[in-house]
Amino acid sequence: MYRCNATCPNLAIFLLLGLVLAGCSRASVADAPVVQPSAPTTIPEPSPAPAGEPLAFKSCAPQRPQACTREYSPVCATRDTGIRCITTPCPSSEHKTYSNGCGACADPKVSGWTNGACPSG
Repeated sequence: MYRCNATCPNLAIFLLLGLVLAGCSRASVADAPVVQPSAPTTIPEPSPAPAGEPLAFKSCAPQRPQACTREYSPVCATRDTGIRCITTPCPSSEHKTYSNGCGACADPKVSGWTNGACPSG
């Protein structure tokens, strides 16, 4: 007759844990849903303002572009500086020229833009 010593309870727990984990891993692999990667989202750029019309502010969409074309069509973007004041004047935003509207909106600090480069000065 076999007599159990001090290691028998530990061996039983180890074997039981191995069986439970083996069952879980088989079930999780077989039952795992197949997730297809989503296609990259492209955000169309607004068309430029017709000649003679004032420049309109175009807000950036909440979902920012991941990649942009390298065309040069300068825009003047309003960019948050991160500065918060309790008195005025307060430079909480600045204007910065970007190569195009998509490039401007790719910057998470930009709220929107107008066509054309920013005035220097």
